[in-house]
Amino acid sequence: MESLLEEEPSPRRRFQKRWLWWAFLAWWAAVAGWNVTKPMPPGTNVSAQQVSAEAGDVQFVYDLTTSSPDGKTVREQRIFDEVFDIIDQAQSFVVTDFFLLNDMMGADDGVYRPLSRQLADRLLARKAAKPDLAILLITDPINDVYGGMPSPLLNELRAAGIDVINTDLNPLRDSNALYSALWRMFLQWWGNSPEGGSMTNPFAPPGSPPITFRSWLALANFKANHRKVIVADRADGTLTGMVTSANPHDGSSSHSNVGLRFSGPLAQEVVNSEMAVARFSGWKGHIYAPSPTESATTQPADPVQLQFLTEQAIRDHLIEAIDTTRNGDAVSLATFYLADRKVVQSLLNAASRGVKVRLILDPNKDAFGRQKDGVPNRPVAAELVRRSNEKIQVRWYRTHGEQFHTKLALVTHGDRLIASLGSANLTRRNLGNYNLEANVAIELRAASPLGIELVGYFDRLWHNDGPPGTSFTAAFGAWKDDDSGRYWRYRLMEATGLSTF
Repeated sequence: MESLLEEEPSPRRRFQKRWLWWAFLAWWAAVAGWNVTKPMPPGTNVSAQQVSAEAGDVQFVYDLTTSSPDGKTVREQRIFDEVFDIIDQAQSFVVTDFFLLNDMMGADDGVYRPLSRQLADRLLARKAAKPDLAILLITDPINDVYGGMPSPLLNELRAAGIDVINTDLNPLRDSNALYSALWRMFLQWWGNSPEGGSMTNPFAPPGSPPITFRSWLALANFKANHRKVIVADRADGTLTGMVTSANPHDGSSSHSNVGLRFSGPLAQEVVNSEMAVARFSGWKGHIYAPSPTESATTQPADPVQLQFLTEQAIRDHLIEAIDTTRNGDAVSLATFYLADRKVVQSLLNAASRGVKVRLILDPNKDAFGRQKDGVPNRPVAAELVRRSNEKIQVRWYRTHGEQFHTKLALVTHGDRLIASLGSANLTRRNLGNYNLEANVAIELRAASPLGIELVGYFDRLWHNDGPPGTSFTAAFGAWKDDDSGRYWRYRLMEATGLSTF
């Protein structure tokens, strides 16, 4: 009995342990709280001034993958042809930022376009033709698996004198706050080893070289530079650029995507934001991007209003456009992911006012040869249809192993059309100032040629317009989902940041 009493901790020791525990929790909470609310770095959460453009200076382009009536895959691809044209015309500089730039195929062994190699070759060829050309390529650390597997392609570009910048994600806010706080406190200091490790590479086919556990630890922060943009100058001194949803990634080359090519002052806004991202990621170089001079002539007779938006500003613009709709207006969304609760509620409110709401969604069943369980789109679509008493209409894009990776919103107000397209999925991570994102907002007459083209693209998919037997989309019932367990799993993942969408 005496020995047991002697081993019992004293009240003072128990107090010390409790104090240490509470001090640790306070530190953890402080780190998590700060990194959820801290100021955004320069070049982010941009809502640039709206600028006018000539209709001829704005071009809507898209990639579509579907199947013909005889079952053969049909691909319409234009986006990277435009990207390569921008590079080929560059005179003094190219600034580009792409999330995925690699040839990793995941578990899918299909035959796809080698976009990563094609983009690299185009940049190398233009650099060789014009040695003084300044090229800044910004990308996400996912391409070298967070330092665990250096990218030979990116190193080849660096060796040719191209500035390749892996985005520093630390200045960004944390979407997975509870885990990321621990990572910042204890794990980030480990660095990484380029020699590989013993863990499976989730981005490469089975049998690929293993990566380090530290790469997995970095991946679990669930944030990224998710932008897809390019800007360059031309021989006439003007700037031209593109914002798109497409990646120069071999495994993504059959995905359906959209893009907007433009010239003029909007391109300067994109350059300013991208150079700020490069700066906070450690870039010390310089690129002179001349500001376009405004024309002294009168304004275009039928102008297109353009606005560069990034991160949360994309959501703010979209919700404002939806919330000002009235009975007789229309909202049409074509998107890869729909999960953000503010957007969901805005759509429900619009439907209750008599606004026509149509959604074309990816069924979230394919991911580079791996099967997905339909989260988030299937439970969200079921919720929207049910809560709107079927006023909100949903169709599913018919994928064939690839993804409907489009991000396009169309809002019709009377005779005006407001559109938004670019890199941003409609999720908390993409719209809540966590990922880096880039969109262009467009405002124009609905009856203008570009307005007709934008709405016509959506209607073509919605109505399966094409040769007899063509089927772009399927009715809501094809992927109806009433699984409450899946719905609440989506809600938990969206609320806590414990998601890859």
